[in-house]
Amino acid sequence: MTAPRAPWLLALLALALSFSCGAPSSRAAAAVGPDATVPAPRAKALPTRLEKHGDVRIDDYYWLRERENPAVIAYLEAENAYTMSVTAHTQELQATLFEEIKGRIEQTDQSVPYRQDGYFYYSREADGEQYPVYCRKRGALDAPEEVLLDLNAMAAGHAYFSVGRRTVTSDGTLLAYGTDTTGRRFYTIRFKDLATGATLPDTIPDVTSNIVWAEDDRTLFYAKQDPGTLRSYQIWRHLIGSDVAADELVYEEADETFRCSVSKTRSKAYLLITSSQTLSTEVRTLSAHNPEGEFAVFLPRRRDHEYRLDHFGDWFYVRTNDEARNFRLMRAPVDRPERSRWEVVVPHRRDVLLQGFEIFADHLVLSERKGGLTQIYVRPWSGESGHYLDFGEPTYRARPRDNHELDTSVLRYSYSSFTTPNSVFDYDMVTREKTLLKQDEVLGGFDSSDYVSERIYSKARDGTFVPISLVYRAGSPKDGSRPLLLSGYGSYGASRDASFSAARLSLLDRGFTYAIAHVRGGSEYGRQWYEDGKLLNKRNTFTDFIDCAEHLVGEGYTSEERLFAQGGSAGGLLMGAVANMRPDLFQGIVAAVPFVDVVTTMLDDTIPLTTSEYDEWGNPNDKTYYDYMLSYSPYDQVERQDYPNLLVTTGLHDSQVQYWEPAKWVAKLRAHKTDANLLLLKTTMDAGHGGASGRYRRYEDIAFQYAFLLDMAGWTE
Repeated sequence: MTAPRAPWLLALLALALSFSCGAPSSRAAAAVGPDATVPAPRAKALPTRLEKHGDVRIDDYYWLRERENPAVIAYLEAENAYTMSVTAHTQELQATLFEEIKGRIEQTDQSVPYRQDGYFYYSREADGEQYPVYCRKRGALDAPEEVLLDLNAMAAGHAYFSVGRRTVTSDGTLLAYGTDTTGRRFYTIRFKDLATGATLPDTIPDVTSNIVWAEDDRTLFYAKQDPGTLRSYQIWRHLIGSDVAADELVYEEADETFRCSVSKTRSKAYLLITSSQTLSTEVRTLSAHNPEGEFAVFLPRRRDHEYRLDHFGDWFYVRTNDEARNFRLMRAPVDRPERSRWEVVVPHRRDVLLQGFEIFADHLVLSERKGGLTQIYVRPWSGESGHYLDFGEPTYRARPRDNHELDTSVLRYSYSSFTTPNSVFDYDMVTREKTLLKQDEVLGGFDSSDYVSERIYSKARDGTFVPISLVYRAGSPKDGSRPLLLSGYGSYGASRDASFSAARLSLLDRGFTYAIAHVRGGSEYGRQWYEDGKLLNKRNTFTDFIDCAEHLVGEGYTSEERLFAQGGSAGGLLMGAVANMRPDLFQGIVAAVPFVDVVTTMLDDTIPLTTSEYDEWGNPNDKTYYDYMLSYSPYDQVERQDYPNLLVTTGLHDSQVQYWEPAKWVAKLRAHKTDANLLLLKTTMDAGHGGASGRYRRYEDIAFQYAFLLDMAGWTE
């Protein structure tokens, strides 16, 4: 089902696009309405040319990156008006979906408290409020509540509001936190005296939210970003009560392909400055009790060597890929940590990816990925045999969380699956007893037995078997009659796991099947799975997704007329690529904050993420990578052909994928596509990469996307 189009809005969009070639920044803003007019471009305005390797590429829509240009804002607002117009007939459905989503989620709720330095910390939410309130209790759960931050009061007057990292000194007296009011991820760091409730005069503007206290409980280390590229490249030191202008620069990362961050070991004994990029790491250490000291390099950076550091007792523990593609765990003496003295704690295994580790006084806990699924392994330091936790479902997500204390035998972890709501467990590592502390209540009569979860495999065109996780309503036929939403990501080694979504029930209960294609580019099957979906192997990510989609059609889970796709950010690149490569395979695609202008973006080292991601996508200044990236870049590969129905979303202040990438892509699609299918661009004008802030606004965004999918599937209430 397609919605009627508003002719005046189509005309407005055509006019807006007509001045796309090199339009000057002096254009006046266009009015939005049936009588709107758009000023003509400046005479003899030249298109932008990017000359590489003797190739001249003309980018007709390059002008859309002029964020402060009134005509650009007018264009985005015109697209928003068009989107709202052609989806107006779904407003009742959107409202229904919003109320369903809201109605399933307990609106007055509290997180499970965790213990740290003698306090129990938690957050709570109240019905009608957009944001959480962060609190703590001293010593016992029945102690009086202390409110640390009430985000609802703090957000008053801001269209967007976010609090980054919050960290309390070990003595419990001072809170440091960062606030962002644009979505661009520039934070202002402030300090609260928790004894008096007073906000201190110390204010650190325009930095990242990466902040760490030293163990003198008076010195804060923070990371600062380059204002243009947003690369975190400096670590600074601030002493409470001193002039912020006198803060000391502790470390500056000179290599533009590296970013740096500051952290503290689990033991609280050491401060760490980590410089990292895709293929290399370098860590510096300093006693957390001596914040005025000098950081020392633990192990110098080396190409293709990644490592992560922690500390316990007389040893540094090192997760490293040195001679271990899937990583292994080593330890080094604190007093002599040179590489020659490292000892093996957990050896390398070809079939197991060591994702992380957590140290306890009597136990070591490993986070692994085995057989495509997350695993948690508990191993006593005593030398007794270790064991895996059993989760009992074919596809799920499980991970340790909120473990802040060393001297305990209890591991806290979270668990969910397609059919099991988010749950928090305490696991006694000695007795092996699990205690369910909380499982999110799903209101409205939810019964997990009403839904079926599966894990199946698709054979890719090169013979590789790619897993697919699915969930659908019990009793659903496999005759191709039901709509299916297939999602994917496949970049940065980030794996997608099957987790619960109360909102998703609105699709499942209306007949949709939801599926995740675990395509190459993630790490589901270890580091090789990642390497087979990056750089000059990137096209495997796209063909895996297409092959999974075809397999689902062939097995009767859906049909091409009922198949939809969804992905965001780098997953939006996936959406753009498959839209070009197999537009006939999908009825509709949702591309959220999509990275679609790969070549132009990676040629521009003045914008965020470019230099630090040459080892993810390739450096287009090298002709081999330039040609390969150009072969799949969604924006560059737009052709005169039919495309599926498309909903594209972005945020004006996006710091990860600049808003102009999806805006340019939509503009070019409008000029080239040969079909009458919907092409919608929805820009959130007061948000960044993560979308609107506030939980109810997020519910509205989900409801809008679901209404688009249901409308394209022909749903009527």
